[in-house]
Amino acid sequence: MEALTYLGSGELEWQEASAPQLDSDRAALVRPLAVATCDLDALIIAGQSPFPPPFPIGHECVAEVTDVGDGVRSVQPGERVSVPFQISCGECASCRRGRTGNCRNERPMSTYGFGPAVERWGGFLSDSVLVPYADHMLVAVPDALTSTAVASASDNISDAWRSVGPPLEQEPRAPVLVVGGAGSGSIGLYAVAIALALGSESVTYADVDVDRLKIAESLGAETLPAPWPQRVGPFPITADTNATQEGIELALRSTAPDGICTSNTIYFGEQPRLPLLEMYTKIVTFKTGRVHARPIMPEVLGLAERGVFHPELITTRVIEWPDAADALLERDWTKLVIERV
Repeated sequence: MEALTYLGSGELEWQEASAPQLDSDRAALVRPLAVATCDLDALIIAGQSPFPPPFPIGHECVAEVTDVGDGVRSVQPGERVSVPFQISCGECASCRRGRTGNCRNERPMSTYGFGPAVERWGGFLSDSVLVPYADHMLVAVPDALTSTAVASASDNISDAWRSVGPPLEQEPRAPVLVVGGAGSGSIGLYAVAIALALGSESVTYADVDVDRLKIAESLGAETLPAPWPQRVGPFPITADTNATQEGIELALRSTAPDGICTSNTIYFGEQPRLPLLEMYTKIVTFKTGRVHARPIMPEVLGLAERGVFHPELITTRVIEWPDAADALLERDWTKLVIERV
């Protein structure tokens, strides 16, 4: 089979790879149908991540089940599924508590498409992928949804939901500030759309990119272009999806007393300085870290199925499978979806 492989900064190539085989009665094989770029992919392709090449890429997808082990009960060949980017068993103490990003039965940071275990699991821009815990990991895609629309449900959309969904459950209709722009910048836009779908009375979106600001405005957000003030609001709910010192300070200083700020972004290299005294005096809750994607995926698919959330509005390009390498290197996208036709 072929797999699109990252070879180094600005280098991608389709390479022959060994096709995975069912290795247990709990496993399944899937054929990716639509693969979305993660905001992290932009950094990987530019050589700005700590993951050494070569490795197969792609870690957000909707796929077709092609084969299942004898013990698999929840899915059958021919069904469409969303495949979480993290490997998790569903049975260990961490998984049972919804902490599937830290499954105790798998190597830390076991993911598709990047990371220390990528040689074991491969990437989604390939002809076949092994899913070791099919009944737990695979989530059925509702018939009403296209594969391209929800290809990102397995990572970036779920990541965006965790920054606004739980806080809005605690404080319904609360106004939200999203500071966007890290990587290719889709997570912040998904957070805007999800916050509005969940009933936020208003969402303000800050970014330096004119095109993303236009998308946010079309979604219904108020926009805040650069240069930014030191603070705005205050907002009970804020999200840092920006990955700069200025961005995280804006999010934290704009968080209201007793508010919640979630940072979805990755800070490689020099770490940001946090206004800890101000956060302390305001009693701000600050959350960061990788998303536990698998428990959230049904939530975001449900929002899309009900028609209150339209992730396709954040997609800037849909291209055919053979064009993936060239399109990824062009970097003229916020969210690129590669479709097998």
